[in-house]
Parts: sequence; structure tokens; C-alpha cells
Amino acid sequence: MQTSPNSSALTRGSAVRHVAHAALLTLVLCSPALSQTTASQLPPIAKTASLSGPRFGLTLLADGVVKKLEERDIKVGPHISQFGWQFEKQFYTKDSGVTMVTEWVALVGGLEQSVVLPSLSWMVGVRTRDGAEFGIGPNITPVGTGLVLATGMTFRAGALNVPVNVAVVPSKHGSRVSVLSGFSLRHR
Repeated sequence: MQTSPNSSALTRGSAVRHVAHAALLTLVLCSPALSQTTASQLPPIAKTASLSGPRFGLTLLADGVVKKLEERDIKVGPHISQFGWQFEKQFYTKDSGVTMVTEWVALVGGLEQSVVLPSLSWMVGVRTRDGAEFGIGPNITPVGTGLVLATGMTFRAGALNVPVNVAVVPSKHGSRVSVLSGFSLRHR
């Protein structure tokens, strides 16, 4: 069988095209590796500070929340005291005015009414250099579980931090609104 000079040229041209397509495909598939960060592109190492401390305040309970507690043989009025502890860790860098915050807030409410109502919240949020803060996270109490939304301001006086926060926990039984304060001393 005889081949014409044009058919071998087509075969060579076809092979060159296949090699070019393979090279292009290799570059496209390897481009994610080229875009990975190097040490100089990583963010600066964050420092942490513990701002844990006592918390106290007042929670206002919607009628539906009070009724739900009554169904569980817990009788309270529409407002209860709150006492507890906030375990807080703040992540920050020297360059940034915004810090990230994670905190666990364990409270006991209703002591003035001879009732012990435990509450546990885990929140993640942000705090500005001026002390304005916002957080969100899950909450669990005898009423059930919910999502807590909190905002507030932390006032500083030397090493002393005094947070003042308002938290809202909406649920199918009604909302709970808390106003809490306390203090913390910065330590690592």
C-alpha cells in the first residue's frame, strides 16, 4: 500500500496538534497548583487573648416562653435575673482594627424566683477597635434550642473590660431578650 506525501504530513500535523492539546490540557489542570499561596501570601499570625469573666443581667420572657416553662412545671414571671460566666477568646493582629471573637456563655436564671434555669450559648462574632461587637450562635435552655443574636459595646479602662450586651433568642414559643454586663481582665 502506498501513501501519498500529503497523508504523512497530515499524520505529523495531527500528532503535533495532539501534543499541543495535551500540553494545553496539562497547563490548565496544573494552574490551581500555580495559584496556591506561598509563605509571603499568608495572613499574619494572629495573637489571642482570653477575656473571660463573670456576667449578670436580666432576661425578658415572652408569654409563650413562660407557658412552655409552665408545661415543664417551672413557674416564673416574665423577667428573670441572670448570673454566669463568659469564656471568651479574642483573635487579633496589630494591623487590623477588627478582631474575631468566640465565646461560650453559661448562665443560670431565675434565682430570685427560687428557680434554676440553665442556659448555654456558643457565639462567634467580631469586635471593632472601638469596642462595638456582634455575635451569633446556638443557644440551649429548658425551653429548647434557638439561635442567639447579640450586639453590644465593650468599654475599656486600662486592663479592665466592661461589656454591655443585648441578646435576642427568637423561637417558636416566643422571644427571649437579655441585657447582660460584667467584666474581664485581659490575660493570655
